[in-house]
Amino acid sequence: MEPPRSFEHAPALDAEQIPGPVREAARRLAAHPGSGYVYDPALTAARARALRGALPDWARVYFAVKSNGFDDVLAHLAQAVDGFETASLREARSALAHLRGSVGGHRGRPIAVSGPGKSPELLDGLARMRVESGAEVVVNAESELELYRASAAAVAAGTVFPVTLRVNPERVPVRGALAMGGTPSPFGLPEPLVDGAVRTALSLPGLDLTGFHVHAVSGNTDAVAHAAYVRWCLEWARRTADAHGVDLRVVDVGGGLGVPFEDGDEAFDVKGFGASLAELPDPGVEVVFEPGRWIAAPAGWYAARVTDVKSAYGLDFAVVRGGINHFQLPTSWEIRHNFAVLPEPTWPANMPRPQVAGASVTVSGELCTPEDVLARDVRVEALRAGDTLVFPNAGAYGHEFAMPAFLAHPAAPRVSVDSTDRR
Repeated sequence: MEPPRSFEHAPALDAEQIPGPVREAARRLAAHPGSGYVYDPALTAARARALRGALPDWARVYFAVKSNGFDDVLAHLAQAVDGFETASLREARSALAHLRGSVGGHRGRPIAVSGPGKSPELLDGLARMRVESGAEVVVNAESELELYRASAAAVAAGTVFPVTLRVNPERVPVRGALAMGGTPSPFGLPEPLVDGAVRTALSLPGLDLTGFHVHAVSGNTDAVAHAAYVRWCLEWARRTADAHGVDLRVVDVGGGLGVPFEDGDEAFDVKGFGASLAELPDPGVEVVFEPGRWIAAPAGWYAARVTDVKSAYGLDFAVVRGGINHFQLPTSWEIRHNFAVLPEPTWPANMPRPQVAGASVTVSGELCTPEDVLARDVRVEALRAGDTLVFPNAGAYGHEFAMPAFLAHPAAPRVSVDSTDRR
């Protein structure tokens, strides 16, 4: 891992940019146990509804559970989405439980299961879950072997799996922050292998080939380009289905909607995206979108207490209670993830209190590795040991993407607030 890119002495965020209820919850977490996550589950549901409302009637919005599996978040989203996208048996069971507890229940709202290495144990468990609950479990198959395994699991359980084939196309005509198609990858079937996989899927018992899954871009903030990508996915799926006599009912175009992490980053134009899609002819199939980051990232904040402030050979460091064992996203994706400083007025009278003022700091965690860095060279007006740092846009791939076992420090707790309740 490489440390996140330097902020080059850009200023920290103004604390007033953090909603009041979030600041209060962050201070409580920082006081004890020292760090954690603050989520606004209602905001995730509102964002999901806003996306769904902007899209044409033929669109379906699933939530990618891997981005945030917190129970309060999933419970709220179960009231707002058309289904869930999952990547493990535990995620699938959690999604089912929350759909069951929502208004309208789980009937007619699928649980799609993705991942490049579905084991026989996973597929057997999904087949049993489908039989026992009546849930619509859809397998996004990523190899011919998975098709054989899914068939065996379905037949043994006495059920039929709806299946889509995940495709890694040779060329993806779209701009995005993270291209996931057209390159060597364990995800999906390379396009030259699709014809054989379609024939296999149509021939095996226990499988109902409903369509294709193309998740070929991630973190895209260009709504015009993303609409063109959706058009391309639909045209490719229709052409391939017609060539093989597939009864095309579903085209899953993945997620890939980006969020701005830095000042000046472009925000994804949801309304413009929906308007561009509305200009397309009705595809006559369900088009599945499965965002995670766009829905959840702005509804979460990571808070950490500053345990020490140090200077070493001309550089200043703020060491926090936590780090990449809680919040690995900035380091793993080399994101410049800024923060706000919440001053803490109280401090033990018998302790020295190191501080910096009008200087740039690098934020590091408490782990015994130089890779434990959350932000580099951020200019702060004042920062003291005992203050709280709050990182916004941490509601997706934060808690779920970290490495909590390293050094066995306590896991990051998670709490819910209504961030609009300003006092």
